[in-house]
Amino acid sequence: MSDRMVLSISGVDRVSFLQGLVTNDVTRAAQGIIYAALLTPQGKFIADFFVLGQDDRLLVDVAQSHGATLLQRLSMYRLRAAVQIGQTDLVVSRGTGSTPPGALPDPRHAGMGWRFYGDSDISDQTDWDALRVAHLIPETGIELTPETYVLEAGFEALHGVDFRKGCYVGQEIVARMKHKTELRKGLARVRIDGAAQPGDPITADGKDTGVLHTISGDHAIAYLRFDRATGPMQAGSATITFA
Repeated sequence: MSDRMVLSISGVDRVSFLQGLVTNDVTRAAQGIIYAALLTPQGKFIADFFVLGQDDRLLVDVAQSHGATLLQRLSMYRLRAAVQIGQTDLVVSRGTGSTPPGALPDPRHAGMGWRFYGDSDISDQTDWDALRVAHLIPETGIELTPETYVLEAGFEALHGVDFRKGCYVGQEIVARMKHKTELRKGLARVRIDGAAQPGDPITADGKDTGVLHTISGDHAIAYLRFDRATGPMQAGSATITFA
């Protein structure tokens, strides 16, 4: 996959270093692969990625569009930690067919298939947008933007947040949203009856209710204000309802 970058974090402090920064429990990556995010101190999205443990390093699988930013942020936080951070030449493959030896299951959802790290791309022809819409999986740069709060993007259901691991950047905001408030906004799977395009605003009774994101067939991922999404909604010339 040419749209992914794989970073390497090595050194004796690699686990504790990353553990203090990201939303998930990095110690669990020693047994496989985890999904996580790096946030701003205000709890907003910077980058999402997969972390997998190897004998002498952690690999971080991130969108190419966000790889340089993530590398810069990690380097900024490194300070005196005994870690080395850099880019690898590994190629990310993914698929939903027969699992190749050494591939790892996508930790977000069982329906999202496998991921493989090697010298060449062995990805299959899966319709990833259709799968993402079916399983409500947000995508970097589409549903996940600098204004995103990860709980509104479904990170708890995607196994991307650990609420028992201790402090990390933005943790206070995430914990407050989890324990002290009811989410009033977030991603939802919707049905489209009519013509609409990604980016179309969604209204209900003339009020701004949300926006359409990824569309696959007559279904889509939408970001909604749940207090206003209580009946039929409109986007473009389409009627929007919960799927």
